[in-house]
Amino acid sequence: MKNDLRYPIGLEVEDPTTEENRRIWIDNIKRLPARLQDAISGLSEEQLATPYRPEGWTVHQVVHHVADSHMNSFIRFKLALTENEPAIKPYEESLWAETTDVSNVHINASLSILEGLHSRWTALLESMSAEQYDRTFYHPGLQKTLTLGECVRLYSWHSLHHTAHITSLRERMNW
Repeated sequence: MKNDLRYPIGLEVEDPTTEENRRIWIDNIKRLPARLQDAISGLSEEQLATPYRPEGWTVHQVVHHVADSHMNSFIRFKLALTENEPAIKPYEESLWAETTDVSNVHINASLSILEGLHSRWTALLESMSAEQYDRTFYHPGLQKTLTLGECVRLYSWHSLHHTAHITSLRERMNW
């Protein structure tokens, strides 16, 4: 997996959901907007239109995807905290990456969304009790029940994963 451009930081880790790990994961989520901004800083429109790997999304699509994905995750957290094991609505991320708001809107819109969203999401995550991290939702696409503790770990990884798509592309291209 080390040389697999799809997974520049490897696949999701299976670290246990401990209080210490949660603090690390929340910090990764909190820092995502700044890290993503740093990753794209100074890139030209041509560079933003470059796929991070052959047959992969462009940098532009990656940034919009992160906003789409993290908005969905935030809503899933809110549902799980306010309902008893809700079934969430999966979405086709590859099709979302092709919609006109992705192709026609500058990434600054998604960077702004992420700034506000992560401010609220981090406040929520930092306020949650250990029992709340045990709350669940059902993901029909995965046919699996997930805890919010598992999801904070996943989205910590997701934040680092997509940022690394951009930073590793920059390294390979000497940008």
